[in-house]
Amino acid sequence: MTSIKEQAAISRLLSFLQEWDNAGKVARSHILDKFIETNQGKTAPELEQEFSQGASLFLVRLTTSLRITYVTDSCLEKLLRSIGIFLSAVSSNRYLIEFLEVGGVLTLLEILGLEKIKEEAKKESVKLLQVIANSGRTYKELICESYGVRSIAEFLAKSKSEETQEEVQVLLDSLVHGNPKYQNQVYKGLIALLPCESPKAQQLSLQTLRTAQSIIGTTHPSIVDCVLKVLGTMHLEVQYEAIELIKDLVGYDVRQALLKGLVALLIPSVKETSKLQAKILSDPSVLQLAPSLPMFLQQAAAAKAIGVLARNDMSIAEELLYLHVVHGLMAAMGNMDHSNSQRLASLTLECFVQMFPLVAEHVRKGMGEELYQLFLNNAEDLYMKLDSIQADILAANKVNVTKALRLHGSSYSMNILCGSHDSAQMAYLTHFEKEDVESKE
Repeated sequence: MTSIKEQAAISRLLSFLQEWDNAGKVARSHILDKFIETNQGKTAPELEQEFSQGASLFLVRLTTSLRITYVTDSCLEKLLRSIGIFLSAVSSNRYLIEFLEVGGVLTLLEILGLEKIKEEAKKESVKLLQVIANSGRTYKELICESYGVRSIAEFLAKSKSEETQEEVQVLLDSLVHGNPKYQNQVYKGLIALLPCESPKAQQLSLQTLRTAQSIIGTTHPSIVDCVLKVLGTMHLEVQYEAIELIKDLVGYDVRQALLKGLVALLIPSVKETSKLQAKILSDPSVLQLAPSLPMFLQQAAAAKAIGVLARNDMSIAEELLYLHVVHGLMAAMGNMDHSNSQRLASLTLECFVQMFPLVAEHVRKGMGEELYQLFLNNAEDLYMKLDSIQADILAANKVNVTKALRLHGSSYSMNILCGSHDSAQMAYLTHFEKEDVESKE
């Protein structure tokens, strides 16, 4: 038999639930405001005490209201925040299961895809998905099985709020940890985001990819092309993250493809340059857009990335020599249409000249004494002192350090570059040498 105190508590609960059931849009909004204000941060036992052991009765009303009204955005943000109080409460596993049993995950994912729903409500939806994902592997798998990765990734690409996008990154990071069954799905989803038009989404995807790559351990074949294309961005924060990922990727099986791709970007393809020349002939004003053309931005970023890699790892610098990097850098230095390409290529070439006497010898011959001295005096500002003839000399250079290395033979090549190497490194560099010979035949 219940005590008078318990009967009074039950009566208050029933009265509260009846008030909710009979309330209109405005009244429910006020009820939610008060609930959020008084119950934020409470544990599950505290919520049960507040609702006389009947908290689930209010939660079911909230979830029912969410499913019925989310399309119209009626009190949606407040509904989601109220549900969040239940799901994020300590010892709230029962509430979580009750929410999931009525299709809570699918509803949250659908909210992300509806254009007319406000950004703030979508952010609250992402936060609830974070709570669910952080509850354990089973719940991460449930999100992924509900086509969650695709929905979340698409929302990240389309969102106009950087704050919301950062919340999405936290969610994707959670989904890639402790989720062996679907971590590859998340990894591929992040790669698919790289070509999107949102610089913030690109930046966050690149950051999360670094984490995902270290967890998965193997690479997807498409990652090289996708990352190299991102180098065509005008946004330095995106370029920085791309280069940081490249620094990680050279430790995996895509190393050779990545290095080849970077060197190839130093000399834009004939097809691309022909297109540019045709546009300039028809409209000379196009030349003013050269600094923002993706192929020139890629060229500059590739020169920068090569410099970063070469300074960090001598073995990578040596591998790049076999890929004709010196020829490519000198050609980029001759690109009078893009001063940043000239500057960055010059700085990176300076690095190779300082590291390898053989490179210094060939660059000196390729440039001529006067230009070479200008280069040695101030590599960074050289582009401002170049005349058109000197630029043409650089752009049309025939420097071939690889040929010199091949003519001298592997053992001699290794010694004149920088001394002794271990057997594994020798074998790897010999592979580049053989490949270069085959490409000439």
